[in-house]
Amino acid sequence: MDTAHQARLAGLAPGGEGWRLQRALTEHLETIWNQPDAGIWEVRSGRQHFTHSKVMAWVAFDRAIRSIEAFGLAGPLERWQALRRRIHDEVCERGFDADVGAFVQSYGSKNLDASLLMIPLVGFLPAADPRVRGTVEAIERRLVVDGFVRRYDTYETNDGLPPGEGVFLACNFWLADNLLLQGRRNDARRLFKRLLDLRNDVGLLAEEYDPYRRRQVGNFPQAFSHVGLVSTAHNLAEEAKPIEQRSFLHIESSAPSHARGP
Repeated sequence: MDTAHQARLAGLAPGGEGWRLQRALTEHLETIWNQPDAGIWEVRSGRQHFTHSKVMAWVAFDRAIRSIEAFGLAGPLERWQALRRRIHDEVCERGFDADVGAFVQSYGSKNLDASLLMIPLVGFLPAADPRVRGTVEAIERRLVVDGFVRRYDTYETNDGLPPGEGVFLACNFWLADNLLLQGRRNDARRLFKRLLDLRNDVGLLAEEYDPYRRRQVGNFPQAFSHVGLVSTAHNLAEEAKPIEQRSFLHIESSAPSHARGP
């Protein structure tokens, strides 16, 4: 939904069939968003209410709403606006732990997860929000190994697999983007440079990096890692950072809701 909305903004909008598919998907999401799932990492330890999953459900409704408002598409605008607010309120209430001072991996958990770095990147909350700053600081403090961020602590999180893995490279690009949004440009550039140095002789990255054995591990090459590399490179290189197209989005839209079909 986010990609389709960005495509429309860039003038690459799909035709009517594209919106009909998006609307069908969003209407289905209305019926399942509040169910537990396996999360972005597809854990094998049972379904949970992962905070990242709820945030991305919010993104889907938010982008559907924005597409209706910006392009005059037909859809249940007020209903989706109410659901967008409901999801946002729930995540802020149940996905944030005041004792940890950060958003946590799943509702009721105390564990951190690097997927929570997506919160400001998709516009759920601004990078300057104290809860976002607290989350970034907690991840830097507890999930960073030898300067690289892990996706989660495998000794604390039961993911159905034996503990221990390399650092997940895509998460490190997300951290660099967060540092950039918080005005820590030099820190972001240093991390980006370290990530570039991990590439092999033809410039490719794997899924993970083992900081102890100093070698790439996991699926190779990994598109997820390269998407992060390209995105962070654009954010560092351009004054009007592409990331700000999402990170500066407001939760509530000021666009009028009249003249929109149900």
